[in-house]
Amino acid sequence: MTQRERFLETILFGNPDKIPFSPGGARESTLAMWHKQGLPEGMDYFEALLKILKIEPDQTQPQINLNVSFKMIPQFEEKVLEHKDGHYIVQDWMGAITEISDKYDYTYIRSAKDFVTRKWYKFPVENEKDWEEMKKRYNPKTLGRFPSDFEERCRKVKKRDYVFGFYVNGPFWQLREWCGFENLCMFMAQKPDFVQEMVDFWTEFVLETMKPILNNIEVDYVWISEDMAYKEHSMISPKMVRKFLLPTWQKWVSEIKAHNCPIIDMDSDGYIGELIPLWIEAGINCCDPIEVAAGNDIVNYRKIYGKKMAYRGGIDKRAIAKGGAVIEKEVMRVVPPLLKDGGFIPGCDHGVPPDISWPNYIEYSRLLAKLTCWL
Repeated sequence: MTQRERFLETILFGNPDKIPFSPGGARESTLAMWHKQGLPEGMDYFEALLKILKIEPDQTQPQINLNVSFKMIPQFEEKVLEHKDGHYIVQDWMGAITEISDKYDYTYIRSAKDFVTRKWYKFPVENEKDWEEMKKRYNPKTLGRFPSDFEERCRKVKKRDYVFGFYVNGPFWQLREWCGFENLCMFMAQKPDFVQEMVDFWTEFVLETMKPILNNIEVDYVWISEDMAYKEHSMISPKMVRKFLLPTWQKWVSEIKAHNCPIIDMDSDGYIGELIPLWIEAGINCCDPIEVAAGNDIVNYRKIYGKKMAYRGGIDKRAIAKGGAVIEKEVMRVVPPLLKDGGFIPGCDHGVPPDISWPNYIEYSRLLAKLTCWL
């Protein structure tokens, strides 16, 4: 099977020859630690891992990026407003005023390059007047939103043997970026019509921007970024989710599936037990990363929801860090029960942190490779 065929067969509860090998991605601090523990300098960690395990890469073609932007155009000027006491105060490209340690530069504020703590002071949309200005930055037909060679890129992607999809910010994620978390929650309670206007605008902007992609390519998945859960509960109630978010998800899913895209994947950290039923109702059929520390039990979710939901991730990063028998116990707790039914690509339940050593990562990956038929 090709990488693409294997991915689709796995997530859609089919009959893959083996399960996609996806142990989890490392960030900068993790890679720095791994280089001290045996990962060769200048070598991609995944290439090194495959070489150590003697696994042949399953992607044979170079991946084409469409370079379609769902971001604001124009962006705000990124600039350092103040530097003191070991911290930068920065205006980032989305217009927020943010504080970050000067161990990093401002590019880390909006990037998942590493595990970085930030403090937010001000957001660009604090009232209706701000919103009128923000809307101007989101025109689907703005020059630069699509590359000049978009159609040529689409022609190349059609001939692929690899997995291809794209991601969009969900309405909760996007409104939080505009307004800030606390402000957004207050607006939901005190100015619901204002929130609904922003949600409706974002819904239509994403629809109009994704249509040329869907019209030109049969994509394999669309990934919705919607981090919206704490350790024990959703950030907003299921009632609020149903009111403000569910209609958007349903509208997007309807359009995406009308273009023969089979997988809509929802990304949310935290405890998602309250949210999975709403995602299923919306037509979403895959989710990740299923963080164990947040109280998620992926094995129990499979018992409750059956084949209505597929999963990616689900292996406790804390167990991987401990190594040895703890790794094996956790992997065997999760992987065999879900692989039996399908609809599961096992991996670390978030970005791989630096307390997971390079030797433990190899040990865990070797076990995963055996269970998913790569070894």
